[in-house]
Amino acid sequence: MKKIVASTLAILLVATATAWAGEVDLKEVKCVIAPKAASADKSADYKDGKVYFCCGGCAGKFAKDSKPFATKANHQLVATKQYEQKGCPFSGGKVNPATLVSVEGTKVGFCCNNCKAKFDGTKDSKAKMDLVFSDKAFDKAFKKAK
Repeated sequence: MKKIVASTLAILLVATATAWAGEVDLKEVKCVIAPKAASADKSADYKDGKVYFCCGGCAGKFAKDSKPFATKANHQLVATKQYEQKGCPFSGGKVNPATLVSVEGTKVGFCCNNCKAKFDGTKDSKAKMDLVFSDKAFDKAFKKAK
């Protein structure tokens, strides 16, 4: 009887932890492909996380070829707190809190004012996204959240 109770409790604990860990706040999150609100029931696995879409059509387009959408997908992983910043997107060095900026609603920091100046000197918002959330920068600067 004790084994059954212990097993049941263990299963409930794992199920609850899994459900809790899987919840993502999509209130301010946009689809990776279209400029529409993302939906929790339209998602795809990406880099040990999930990216969210507005519809099945966008999810299908991403599944077919994710490369053109990598920058926005990487940004969404951070915006949904599935990934967190671990270093500067340019150097990989330790982030100086005095260099924090907002990139499409997501806070990002740099190691120094020189790296921040490189970002600030870029005027186009798409180019800024590419600087910080391209695959190369993402690999240097972000890690899976615990």
